[in-house]
Amino acid sequence: MNAPNSREFACAVAGILDNRLAKDIDILNISNISVIADYFVICSATSSTHVRTLAGHVRETIKKLYEILPQKEEADSKNRWYLLDYGDVVVHIMHHEERSYYAIEKFWSHACRIDQKEWQEKVKELNIPL
Repeated sequence: MNAPNSREFACAVAGILDNRLAKDIDILNISNISVIADYFVICSATSSTHVRTLAGHVRETIKKLYEILPQKEEADSKNRWYLLDYGDVVVHIMHHEERSYYAIEKFWSHACRIDQKEWQEKVKELNIPL
């Protein structure tokens, strides 16, 4: 499968996370306000094990689909926040308590959000085997 553009890639990641029961998935377009990345994909997990499992599933599925590995990975010592940096797309998988506490969406509140229906339709178009 050919590598998608950054928007499609972010939607693909959201679909992969959704398939593994991630909660409150948000895609933020930060391309016009930061040089860090084009998109943040942020989701909540219900436990430390769920955080670790989601991160592993995203990494392996993206590797299988697009032959792309994260440029960098970081996790806190308790597996309550896992970050996968794919360059143009940065994935934040957070335990729901950390997500509430750090509220990174509020910090990036001036970013454009991709509506859930929109990214779900894009996942269908991309025909990603979930």
